[in-house]
Amino acid sequence: MNKLLNELLHADVQRHTRRHFLQSAGFGLGMLGLGSLLDACGPSGEKTTATRSDAPLHVPHFAPKAKRVIYIHMAGAPSQLELFDYKPELEKYHGKDCPAAFLEGKQFAFIQGVPKMLGPQGKFGQYGQSGAWLSDYLPYLQTMADEITFLKAMHTDQFNHAPAQLLLHTGSARLGRPSLGAWAVYGLGSDNQNLPGFIVLASGGRQPDAGKSVYGSGFLPSVYQGVQCRTGGDPVLYVTDPHGMNRNMRKKTIEAINEINRQTYEDAQDPEILTRISQYEMAFRMQMSVPDVMDVSKEPPFILDMYGVKPGDGSFAMNCLLARKLIEKDVRFVQLFDWGWDGHGTSAADNVEGGLRQKCRLSDKPIAALLQDLKMRGLLEETLVVWGAEFGRTPMQENRNGLVMPYMGRDHHLEAFTMWMAGGGTRQGYTHGQTDELGYYGVNDRVHVHDLQATILHLMGFDHEKFTYPFQGRNFRLTDTAGKVVKEILA
Repeated sequence: MNKLLNELLHADVQRHTRRHFLQSAGFGLGMLGLGSLLDACGPSGEKTTATRSDAPLHVPHFAPKAKRVIYIHMAGAPSQLELFDYKPELEKYHGKDCPAAFLEGKQFAFIQGVPKMLGPQGKFGQYGQSGAWLSDYLPYLQTMADEITFLKAMHTDQFNHAPAQLLLHTGSARLGRPSLGAWAVYGLGSDNQNLPGFIVLASGGRQPDAGKSVYGSGFLPSVYQGVQCRTGGDPVLYVTDPHGMNRNMRKKTIEAINEINRQTYEDAQDPEILTRISQYEMAFRMQMSVPDVMDVSKEPPFILDMYGVKPGDGSFAMNCLLARKLIEKDVRFVQLFDWGWDGHGTSAADNVEGGLRQKCRLSDKPIAALLQDLKMRGLLEETLVVWGAEFGRTPMQENRNGLVMPYMGRDHHLEAFTMWMAGGGTRQGYTHGQTDELGYYGVNDRVHVHDLQATILHLMGFDHEKFTYPFQGRNFRLTDTAGKVVKEILA
């Protein structure tokens, strides 16, 4: 092996490309533990020289209230009408024909003809000193109501999952834009040199409908993309040394690869090569740091019980606990995705009663525990926790192809849904926005997804209109050409 390395290092770089070296040496990228880190590496386009993701590139426009972010996305979109947006009038309309005003000129993902109205399935009450409305689907979150800012009149432009997820996370319904987490690390860097600044944890059995683009780097240098870690087995595939290779050998291998990369950069001047060098170096450091931070076996039993986790179970609850551990290690942005929150009424698992209740049973306790744990450790004040999905659910029962579904379900709805935020400079125990008496339209203090993005960037110290990146002849920003900060929710 050492002979081969020496031969390749002294060979003509034009004849021995990096790809040729890796293939000849018998090491695939995954073998080097770089699967997640190198996924998005490609042609650099107009990218500027990349630096390490732990190096801050910008001075915030003002002092950030949120120094870290945990973003919890429930892919598929749970019904706000069963969880947060209590509509007693909707109960009176249960089973009646939908008002014509709700249908005229409107387009839905599946509803056709005249559907029936569907009353709320949860039992609601008011909780905390703030008197926030929550249903019996969320008994644990009820105890944390006074830590939360609810956004009750969210709205979006997209009613299909993938475009709506892209719009929410990248500011555009089309592929190619950087995600919110990538923007955050591009702006602020990360305080931990041994972990990526943007880490992704996914549960529920699959990726979001929009795939890895929702945590990609887009036209930003790919060093800022989200790195997905697994919660069962090796956190990153092949992060451990293979049989017969010790850490010193791996270090020499990385150094050899990066020497070729540096020579190639001198010839090609492709800035993405610098990103790749940085990622190889990060991957080597991750061999020690990632297994340690992903190990929950040393957590006190009462913490494991509070979250409801068992070490190595790969659950959403485990991801919530890991999010706290990563935040403690100064990871800038932790993204949690949990798939399976659709509720059309097509099956026992896909409806707003049994199916949604089961998803809440698996997530309610760990989310409340995360808020409680962060507060207990003094981390919540500077950590912004965001919960939500790509859109909401209709007050009408879905009647796909004009036929009522076998179970109670709701179609996709872009006019009104609920998201919430906690910590990181947001108001405690506050509800912003209101929908009409049937929960169809936002009637007061509506918040578009671009407004949400602008507000999150504001909390992190950036003016969303000035925080830009030059690409293809113009300056791009997360909020595109829209968005305003929702000042009412700021502490």
